[in-house]
Amino acid sequence: MMQSGAPICSTCGEQIGLRANGDLFMACHECNFPICRACLEYEIKEERRICLRCGNPYDENLLDEAETKTSGNGSAIATHLENTPRDSGIHARHVSTVSTVDSELNDEYGNPIWKNRVESWKDKKEKKSKKKKDEMPKADEDEARIPPQQHMEDMPNAEVTEPLSVVIPIERTKITSYRIIIVVRLIILALFFHYRLTNPVNSAFGLWITSVICEIWFAFSWVLDQFPKWYPINRETYVNRLSARYERPGEPPELAAVDFFVSTVDPLKEPPLITSNTVLSILALDYPVDKVSCYVSDDGAAMLSFESLVETADFARKWVPFCKKFAIEPRAPEFYFSQKIDYLKDKVQPSFVKERRAMKRDYEEFKIRINALVAKAQKTPEEGWTMQDGTPWPGNNTRDHPGMIQVFLGHSGARDIEGNELPRLVYVSREKRPGYQHHKKAGAENALVRVSAVLTNAPFILNLDCDHYVNNSKAAREAMCFLMDPVVGQDVCYVQFPQRFDGIDKSDRYANRNIVFFDVNMKGLDGIQGPMYVGTGCVFRRQALYGYSPPSKPRSLPESSSSCSWCCCPAKKKPTKDLSEVYRDAKREELDAAIFNLRDLDNYDEYERSMLISQTSFEKTFGLSSVFIESTLMENGGVPESVNPSTLIKEAIHVISCGYEEKTEWGKEIGWIYGSVTEDILTGFKMHCRGWRSIYCMPLRPAFKGSAPINLSDRLHQVLRWALGSVEIFLSRHCPLWYGCGGGRLKWLQRLAYINTIVYPFTSLPLIAYCSLPAICLLTGKFIIPTLSNLASMLFLGLFLSIIITSVLELRWSGVSIEDLWRNEQFWVIGGVSAHLFAVFQGLLKMLAGFDTNFTVTAKAADDLEFGELYIVKWTTLLIPPTTLLIVNMVGVVAGFSDALNKGYEAWGPLFGKVFFAFWVILHLYPFLKGLMGRQNRTPTIVVLWSVLLASVFSLVWVRINPFVARPDSATIAQNCIAIDC
Repeated sequence: MMQSGAPICSTCGEQIGLRANGDLFMACHECNFPICRACLEYEIKEERRICLRCGNPYDENLLDEAETKTSGNGSAIATHLENTPRDSGIHARHVSTVSTVDSELNDEYGNPIWKNRVESWKDKKEKKSKKKKDEMPKADEDEARIPPQQHMEDMPNAEVTEPLSVVIPIERTKITSYRIIIVVRLIILALFFHYRLTNPVNSAFGLWITSVICEIWFAFSWVLDQFPKWYPINRETYVNRLSARYERPGEPPELAAVDFFVSTVDPLKEPPLITSNTVLSILALDYPVDKVSCYVSDDGAAMLSFESLVETADFARKWVPFCKKFAIEPRAPEFYFSQKIDYLKDKVQPSFVKERRAMKRDYEEFKIRINALVAKAQKTPEEGWTMQDGTPWPGNNTRDHPGMIQVFLGHSGARDIEGNELPRLVYVSREKRPGYQHHKKAGAENALVRVSAVLTNAPFILNLDCDHYVNNSKAAREAMCFLMDPVVGQDVCYVQFPQRFDGIDKSDRYANRNIVFFDVNMKGLDGIQGPMYVGTGCVFRRQALYGYSPPSKPRSLPESSSSCSWCCCPAKKKPTKDLSEVYRDAKREELDAAIFNLRDLDNYDEYERSMLISQTSFEKTFGLSSVFIESTLMENGGVPESVNPSTLIKEAIHVISCGYEEKTEWGKEIGWIYGSVTEDILTGFKMHCRGWRSIYCMPLRPAFKGSAPINLSDRLHQVLRWALGSVEIFLSRHCPLWYGCGGGRLKWLQRLAYINTIVYPFTSLPLIAYCSLPAICLLTGKFIIPTLSNLASMLFLGLFLSIIITSVLELRWSGVSIEDLWRNEQFWVIGGVSAHLFAVFQGLLKMLAGFDTNFTVTAKAADDLEFGELYIVKWTTLLIPPTTLLIVNMVGVVAGFSDALNKGYEAWGPLFGKVFFAFWVILHLYPFLKGLMGRQNRTPTIVVLWSVLLASVFSLVWVRINPFVARPDSATIAQNCIAIDC
């Protein structure tokens, strides 16, 4: 972005110039997107008035100012860069930590002496490059002199100059009315709490104060959840333009390489057939085969996983050419053959039916072989597993085994049945030894990062769970429309896709699809700083995982910054200092100077060796692997030329050893972050704190699909794990309440969203108290609200109307159905009074006292029909709190009606409010009640009879006891009897 230190336009390559007041011409004040005045005028003329990077409107008032020449601009910047104090850093691109936030200008450029130290190495590198340049043909040399922008202009296809994606803002009428009603609801809430606090219920003061505290917390939770949705946006991608730009006819494709990560642990719990389908869908992607590598992490070191992957690699030789020949979707065979659609639609090849039948037969045979392996693995031999050559399987002891790597496919491996090359498929099982902390999934993902960096080093990484297959063969291209866009993708750390699921009942009883989160909350975050990382279906920029800061992110200097860390308002700085902070691409030269092979140290004399020894600072961050360290500095990926290919596997085994991460920054500042079972939230949060942005991509055809637990107990345990991870983050040093506040890189709305992700489990405490209040009020005859006046009635009515209108407007701009919204509301209560409650106590015990509590699940019944798992009853301690609330509220309703029958007509008015809140609780817990009853719409008759009998008994007993009638004191009766002269 800089030529001689001067900022240039990202569109045309010219200097962007200065404004009349001497400040840098910046069309977008939100992300400081560099675009010159002429390009801005063209964008506005073409009705593109929003920034292509962040989606915010351009500042069109800048066009009215007089244009300022930029002749002296470059020299001023260069002079400033030369006079800037420099640190004795190891290289220009430091690993960013939010504790220091890279705020010191000294850390950005490195030491001038460092340049002299590596001068001899640079001379060697320049000689090699000059030799290669002399060997190039003259035509290629002339073409190399032409800048990439000129290449684009010379192309006849106009699509290469068009943006690869556009931001589609929500209609103004929808979003404006939505924001207005949010503000109105805030005002009504303020008036409501004023009324509640100034009108206490003295006759039931304890109930009243409890209800007010709960209502205040609910309002706080609503603010945390609502305001991050203030700027929702939609995006549209153009895959055809991507192909036109990077896949020109007659030339090798220039699309960036992608490393796919698939993680699995226990093949008996995660069926190998499902994992195989995920792998097959990756190998059959619509993407250049030499740009795709699939790494499968077997963290359980199971021979079953290895053998099933052998079978998968063999079947891929038939499956991949079949998919690409007939362009079928999806490319996971199990889900393709199970589709209940017309598979002949849009298929014109006469041979399709014949080949499809043959492929289906081959797949059935493949399934038989996989199922035979699973059946064989049910009983482990006493002497352990042995491989086909008779040697013992290295992973017989799952807690004590060496690292294992096996490359199945690729340019040097087997080809498909048509003789074409297949994508690389690599089996990885990291080393496990007693006494080492392995960090579960996060540790496995970090091991894959290092292995892939040594073997292929693609600049982008896409991770998937073993049960999430590729549903859209162009998913990788969709992500590249953002990451490879030189305008949009510069500061993008990852592209997150929404999660979609198969095998869920139509009514989505337990909100397994999470539609409200993926289609409402994530769209809102996309308009701020980007969506959160949700653990799967995400394409990372590898450099962001290494802890590097974005290349063109403004830095805030402590000596000049007066910005508020919470609101992230930019501080006013001098123009020269602002230029030096925004555009620091001079560090690219020093980064290039730092790329060398540590093993070449032996070729230097003593002086050179002592000068280059500061490379050991890399080892403190990334570990003791020279090959891996060199790969971290290669922004465009690829294996370093100086590396001997025959030693790569040995080096890959080294980087997955159990002690490799000792005394390094792995899991602390780089890679997947440790410290929580929800490592995904932590990892994305750290990237956003460094100033990176993320993108939310929602193609019309879902990119990935997976499976979700659909029965009640399994769903609650899934929610328990998520909530427990949030509690762990809340009690850790990475708590969003204070972490990274000094840097000002995390926008305050984005911080609100992250705070909401860690405090929502604590809502279970006021929620369970609030759900108990209706029953207590019905049983005691008290109420939490005094007699309503006309003003109070208007406030309550306005509050309910504002809640309804907010939901309706949210449905309008998001496209979510009202049924999905209601299911989400119901399961918010169900999960809140069960899984979230246990997560709070388990998290406190684990983080503060060191106790780890597990809640066992036991299956009691099963069903063989389509959604048989939905009706399985699994008894677990998580079922106790909601069951108790249901019983208590039902008893309260019976007691309330019994009391009203006793007291007469005047008791029915107060009864209405109490019963309304009780039915609110019962209605929200209704899906939970159906889960306890078993078969859908087939409640056993015995359950109905027992319910009627118990209700009758409770009613009769309550009428007989009649606790609301004041009973005279026995001492008073005795005194009265003595006073009476009988």
